[in-house]
Amino acid sequence: MAENEPLDESASKPNGRIVSAEQLANGHATLANNGQLHRATANGKSQSNGVQVHIEAPCCRDIHGKEPPDGGARAWLVMVSAFLCNGVIFGLINTYGVLHKLLTERLTAQGDAEANSKAALVGSLAIGTTFFLSPVAGCLTDKIGLRLTTFIGGMLASGGLLLSSFSSDNISALYFTYGIMFGLGGALAYTPTLAILGHYFKRYLGKVSGFVTAGSSVFTVILPPGLDWLLGSYGLETTLRMMSLMAAFIIVCSFVYKPLHLPLHSTKKKDGRSRLNVLMRSIINVEIWKRKRYVIWALCVPLALFGYFVPYVHMMKFVETSFPGRDVNLPVMCIGVTSGIGRLIFGVIADMPGVNRMYLQQLSLVCIGLVTLLLPLTSSYVVLVSFALIMGLFDGCFISLLGPIAYEICGPSGATQAIGFLLGLCSLPLTIGPPVAGMIFERTGSYTLPLILAGLPPLLGSSLLFLMRCVRNDSASNDTNGVVARQNSDIENSSNGDYRMSAVKSNAPLMGSSFSESGAKSNGYAITNGSATAVKSQAPLMGSATDANGVNGHVNGHLDMTDPATETSIDRPGS
Repeated sequence: MAENEPLDESASKPNGRIVSAEQLANGHATLANNGQLHRATANGKSQSNGVQVHIEAPCCRDIHGKEPPDGGARAWLVMVSAFLCNGVIFGLINTYGVLHKLLTERLTAQGDAEANSKAALVGSLAIGTTFFLSPVAGCLTDKIGLRLTTFIGGMLASGGLLLSSFSSDNISALYFTYGIMFGLGGALAYTPTLAILGHYFKRYLGKVSGFVTAGSSVFTVILPPGLDWLLGSYGLETTLRMMSLMAAFIIVCSFVYKPLHLPLHSTKKKDGRSRLNVLMRSIINVEIWKRKRYVIWALCVPLALFGYFVPYVHMMKFVETSFPGRDVNLPVMCIGVTSGIGRLIFGVIADMPGVNRMYLQQLSLVCIGLVTLLLPLTSSYVVLVSFALIMGLFDGCFISLLGPIAYEICGPSGATQAIGFLLGLCSLPLTIGPPVAGMIFERTGSYTLPLILAGLPPLLGSSLLFLMRCVRNDSASNDTNGVVARQNSDIENSSNGDYRMSAVKSNAPLMGSSFSESGAKSNGYAITNGSATAVKSQAPLMGSATDANGVNGHVNGHLDMTDPATETSIDRPGS
């Protein structure tokens, strides 16, 4: 746009749009349509002659100011690819029990007295590494991109399984190739798989997340019979090579992950910061940890998971001891099937108007905790199966909401690392909970105490999530602290400058100091009484505008004015 070209208030601008009153949303910096600055209301709106305009923050837009497409060939292809990635990663991890039996038999044949625990450690390392290194995956994704991170993850996962096929008799080698290498590959692929969805979906994000996360349930149900057949027909080595080929699909899917958002956190060095500090800030998005709602969520969810995974790990042993002669596999299968159904159902519910996703996740934790507490009191196998169906249903609800809630709290620029750090924090309770329950069972000979203790953390974690109601809503999509336009035209939160009218302070800030016609410096305030007074602010105002009095809002962010009486410019050179 030319420097003095009149501003079209409905025109859309890169990295921030000037829109009319019909398109208003909370949490935006504003510019009046006549080039003057006017008093802003609490939600960041500015009013001039009955017309309201604002600069819209790109919290749900890509770098070109576009909404997520919520459809189209590429969006649906991304959804299917994410479904396959999620299914392959957790399908292979969850079906390790099929390999565990054969590995135990081989180690026993070699005379290893700890065959069972050593074989179990291989699978535990895989799931533990996948979650523990998810923060690394989040940081790496922001540095090198979704595509490349997923590609590297697919290479590591496939390569780890392939190398495992050549070292299947060496348990120490399997710790590295299957446990660490495959687990790291899973971490690098899983975090981008959740993060990419918010780039292509907004209105249907809940439904799509439910469909994608259901992939793990689908693959967990269909893979065991196939792997069991491969083991019986071709042996462990060939089975691992086929698993490696399956993991290679992650590499193919990575080419579909074209991101539509770029990270918005600044890496520019400020005075007083060491090079190490600047380097760490360029890797880790510290802005997500400034959001109190995210901090509460990221601490309460891992707390709830201390008992969350215990029933899934010990269900077969519990059935064997409490209901001798009954099918030990049926309750586990019920959990897997209804978990997939729950992800689809609650994904749809989460997108309904007026539905609070956080409350929905709290409900899922409460139901899982209550069912876990009731398990040791069950005397009927039919009731046990019913509880397993309910547990799986709300497990699907909990899992399907992780991605949408991360986007809701941190926005697109912070969602990737928000998901990664959350999964990393969850790795500790997921790893510790089941072994502790096993130790208690070995000492007491009963699952009553372990299951009661396992049912309490989900209830406690769900209750503590209500603390989010006690803090200001600082989510990226609804920030009431105001936003400003930076030098690079991104929108960011700020509290170091405000503008006001008639000494009324507003929450919509203009960064930096301002100068009035008299040359008086205002510490972050641009003051106007409706007269022909102009200010020059360090904060750039996007676009340009000219009114009848000659007030110009230039594209470089400076406000100049020519006095109509004297025809002299009162623009002051810059601060």
